[in-house]
Amino acid sequence: MASNFLKHKWQKITLITTGIFLALLFIVAFFVNLYWSPILSAKVKSAVLNGTDSLYTVDFSAAELHILEGRIIIYNIDLKVDSAVYNRRKAQHLAPNNLTTLHVKRLVLSHIHPLKLYFDHILDIDRITLTSPDVKMSHQLNHLKDTVNKDNRTLWQKISRSLKYIHVGDIFLNDVKLKYDDYSGKTLAVSELREMNIQANELLIDSLTQTDTSRTLYCKDIVADLNNYKGTLPNGLYTYTVNRLKFSTHTAQINIFGFSLIPTPGFFSKTDQGRYTIKLDSIQLNKFDFLTYNKYHSVSASSLIFSHGSLDIFGNPNPHTNNKDRIKSFPHVALGLIGTDIKIDTILARKIDISYGEHNKKSGQSGTITFNNTHGELLNITTNKSALQKNNIAKAHITSHFMDSGKLDTYFTFNLTAGDAAYSYKGQLGPMDMGVINPATMPLALVKITSGTLKQFDFDFEANRNASKGKVIILYNDLKVNILKADSVNASLNNKLVASMFANVFILKHNNPDQAGEIPRSFNVNYNRPVNSPFFKTIWQTLLLGIKPAVGYDEKTRKATAARMAKGELNKKNHLLKKARRIQKRAERKLNRKLKKEQKEARKYAELNKR
Repeated sequence: MASNFLKHKWQKITLITTGIFLALLFIVAFFVNLYWSPILSAKVKSAVLNGTDSLYTVDFSAAELHILEGRIIIYNIDLKVDSAVYNRRKAQHLAPNNLTTLHVKRLVLSHIHPLKLYFDHILDIDRITLTSPDVKMSHQLNHLKDTVNKDNRTLWQKISRSLKYIHVGDIFLNDVKLKYDDYSGKTLAVSELREMNIQANELLIDSLTQTDTSRTLYCKDIVADLNNYKGTLPNGLYTYTVNRLKFSTHTAQINIFGFSLIPTPGFFSKTDQGRYTIKLDSIQLNKFDFLTYNKYHSVSASSLIFSHGSLDIFGNPNPHTNNKDRIKSFPHVALGLIGTDIKIDTILARKIDISYGEHNKKSGQSGTITFNNTHGELLNITTNKSALQKNNIAKAHITSHFMDSGKLDTYFTFNLTAGDAAYSYKGQLGPMDMGVINPATMPLALVKITSGTLKQFDFDFEANRNASKGKVIILYNDLKVNILKADSVNASLNNKLVASMFANVFILKHNNPDQAGEIPRSFNVNYNRPVNSPFFKTIWQTLLLGIKPAVGYDEKTRKATAARMAKGELNKKNHLLKKARRIQKRAERKLNRKLKKEQKEARKYAELNKR
């Protein structure tokens, strides 16, 4: 075949010509590659230097141009901060809040047009791929708003002398290692991320996109995908886990899947706070302002949605011997103490199971109240000063099923700027069997509800950090209870028969209203909050102060009944003492008769012996 192909002269000429052309092409490519590397190096270094006003410098060890493949490979890239320039800007109050250093062993630029770059000053690349980049970022709050800079040119204006425009189709950062140092708080906070991938699409820097607000960092979209992130809070009390986090600048949305916040071992030995355990299937933050957060660490979003999960709260069982004010546990006070500028229009909770538990040392057991299948809406969650000037009231509407039974609707209002931490709450609990709350009342109050039907429970309170004032109405039928006592030997709770009888006969009001058609009893509550009482305990105590007199267990009745029971016990003791004395006297008389009989027989026996 080959001999037949080269049989004719024109075939030989064609083969030789093609071979010479290919050889020349490879020779040209080789020399262009040698000639291109220093040109590329100079272009890139000049663009970075001009684009960052000399704050950053870039360097790399080598660059390869594969002209036939349209590909450039750059090795050992280092992006560094010029500390002298940074310190000078910091002294002039012009330093940025964020600094970044970067090391990449290998960078691949695919489908480029080097001649267009050299002759037309246009950088056009289809794809840039960085494998395993090592990124170090630091945040230091040098200013709270954009500073006035003498050089207010856009990035395109700064590079326009070297390049007409820059276009990159896709940018891939695979298996990113990121270390983030945050100096904005009282102590240094360090975060380290692994298993993160970042993709940016359609980067374009030209005269039109320099003012295009629909783009982020000149890209149509930047997508970050993080997997298996774990960490510990700065106070060392909790560890947190994120199975997956995904963020898109185009949708301005952050999605978190599989979030958990778990107390560290020995939690109660480290703090006097209540313990929280949070598990959530998903968290979604919408219309998140990424650029503002990146600059100033302020959070601005339209909504935050928590879906399918649980929140478990357990009160600290260790007694608070000091009078430390627990006002920080109040939601609106805690929000103001975060120290971060936050503005979230709406927070939504969907299908969250909430529980609150305490340990009673008297019973030796723990009790829990639950709020199942909770849905909530919170409005105007903010610490932003300008937002607070317009509206300083946060509102919440929460719907749940108390003890997985009666429907509970609760409404809260929080004054976000009041010095006395003013707030209010009201709500209504629907019909339910009162016995379902025994898992809480038995260990915590040593009371077991043996019968009772709740028809309706209404409450309405105005409160602040010092006191709560409000009204409670509870409608019910056929309430009966057993009073319990702890059995330390068998670790159980036993029925106190006498106390239960007294409670049902002399204390409890079994119905409200007492008779059909009567006006139901209602009770006003005035509660002075102890400074060491946290938020949930304060709410619970105010409700109890209304519930107790409603069912007849007010303080006056309790004392009177206790006195009656004490008198009954005293009478019982006196009766037993008299009975014991009677028994003792009978025994003494019987003993004396026996003794006399024995003495008589002894004398008779003595007389017989004398004879």
